[in-house]
Amino acid sequence: MGLGAALLAGTVGCDAVKDGAGSGSGQAGPVGKPGSALAAVDDLPVKGRAPKTGYERKSFGRAWADTDDNGCGTRDDILKRDLKDVKFTDGAKQCKVASGVLVDDPYTGTRVEYKRGASKVDIDHLVALSDAWQKGAQQWSTGKRLAFANDPLNLLAAEASANRKKGDGDTATWLPPNKGYRCAYVASQVAVKKKYGLWVTDGERDAMKSVLKGCPKQGLPSGGNPTEAPAKR
Repeated sequence: MGLGAALLAGTVGCDAVKDGAGSGSGQAGPVGKPGSALAAVDDLPVKGRAPKTGYERKSFGRAWADTDDNGCGTRDDILKRDLKDVKFTDGAKQCKVASGVLVDDPYTGTRVEYKRGASKVDIDHLVALSDAWQKGAQQWSTGKRLAFANDPLNLLAAEASANRKKGDGDTATWLPPNKGYRCAYVASQVAVKKKYGLWVTDGERDAMKSVLKGCPKQGLPSGGNPTEAPAKR
């Protein structure tokens, strides 16, 4: 199964949940079957949020670096993966995406046109860089932060205004307005945090379980790039 399909798998039947934090009760909550995203929540360490002190975008390396050595920047790689009817500005090289269509935006469920230089499509970090910084990434090597910022497992083309409303929110503070995508969205956040060894807060864990208990068969996405990349790109 390709990455896009893996991210979308299992969204049908996902129960609607309220935006915002979980119960905050500190209870373990529901337990999923082995291999499910719900079960994987229990693998995530739980700690308080560290200070944002020292966070800068450049701490995660040059934006959209070519960490997979395919000759194209990461942003264009994700646009090629997630858009339909893609056209390029650089002919046969097919790196720079000129236009395309986000047929079914995961965050809003709407159709969004992409045009280079005047785009209504963002590339979202499912786990925001600043959220990662406050939950373990401060201690990482430069290469690991670069890998995280450019890992396709953590990236998604999404409608710009919805993405910007999310900001650096985690599951406890923001969920996609498109309720049918929430299970896949949270499962992806769980997968990224597990892959990179990031922790979650009590409220974040509760919110993850609140969503995933409505779709207990939701699988855990996998794949993406290695967790360490060359520091200079």
